[in-house]
Amino acid sequence: MDVYDKLREHLDKLPGGYPATDSGVEIRILKRLFTPEQAELALSTTLMPEPAGAIAQRAGISEEEAEKRLMEMTRAGLIFSVESEGRPTLFMASSFVVGIWEFQVGRLTEGLVKDAQEYQPHLFDLDTWSKEPQLRAIPIGANIRVEGGAMPYEQAEEIVKQQKKIALMPCICRQEHHIAGGNCQKPEEVCLAFGTGAYYYLNNNLGREITQEEALEVLKTADKAGLVLQPGNSQKVQNICCCCGDCCGVLLAYKRHPKPADICHSPYIVKFDPDECTNCEICIERCQMDVFSEGDDVVSLNLNKCIGCGLCVTTCSGEALSLVRKPEDQIPPVPGNIIETNINILKIRGLL
Repeated sequence: MDVYDKLREHLDKLPGGYPATDSGVEIRILKRLFTPEQAELALSTTLMPEPAGAIAQRAGISEEEAEKRLMEMTRAGLIFSVESEGRPTLFMASSFVVGIWEFQVGRLTEGLVKDAQEYQPHLFDLDTWSKEPQLRAIPIGANIRVEGGAMPYEQAEEIVKQQKKIALMPCICRQEHHIAGGNCQKPEEVCLAFGTGAYYYLNNNLGREITQEEALEVLKTADKAGLVLQPGNSQKVQNICCCCGDCCGVLLAYKRHPKPADICHSPYIVKFDPDECTNCEICIERCQMDVFSEGDDVVSLNLNKCIGCGLCVTTCSGEALSLVRKPEDQIPPVPGNIIETNINILKIRGLL
């Protein structure tokens, strides 16, 4: 079997998956990103962070050679690493999404983008995603009206206030969209990484370090621009993506589903009071999921499309819109950390 076919199978056994297609576009993508030697070494990485020596033993090469090549792969965004001063660097496999693709920020090419857009409809397994997604949606805006309360990990501002190390990066999806000839006008440098994730982006020159105060300003920018907040699906959050319905692969996948509200993990849904609606139609412009449409005297809603992001609530000119908490039996539990999330996904996919 060709090394790239082996690598495809290897990536498909990771939480994000990497399915085969009839066209073979997934192999073309791998050939654009990995040299044959890098593809071969990637086969010896696992989801467990390990020193180079452990990977070298499986790969049948020297520890020195493995360290050198693994670091080159880290810098190319092909694997994940944990770098701590005074300690050996640890290396681990990375899913294609969320992972390798996002690590290509700032180095996309027209050919890679063309292949990625062809592959995108095959990549998101919405059946698995509906049971345990990699990302979830949370409300935007510190003063948003939410009935029923919110947990700290459901509030973007509270998530940011818990962080000590924060990186700010351009949005890979909007970079992809622009290279493909799109004209999205949403701000680009708005995606946040925290903790270990932040160190990775900073060590590999994929983003810049910012303070808590600056990160809170990013959230305000996202609200003003009408961007959906999607943190990682865990209580210990490592990232918040600020997403638009034109470019984001996740939101575009949701839009292909007849009832996005059923598959997006969000504890909220919008509540509409037609008596308070001024028919200003700002919500139509703001909503990234096309929940709202023109009506006769008030706007019309399709709640099957609502993912509870709250973008419509923060700018409603009247008091017509608010977020309400779904019944508890309709709110999926949020895993404690990314390890738990990955284990859950692998079990759902029958890989554990």
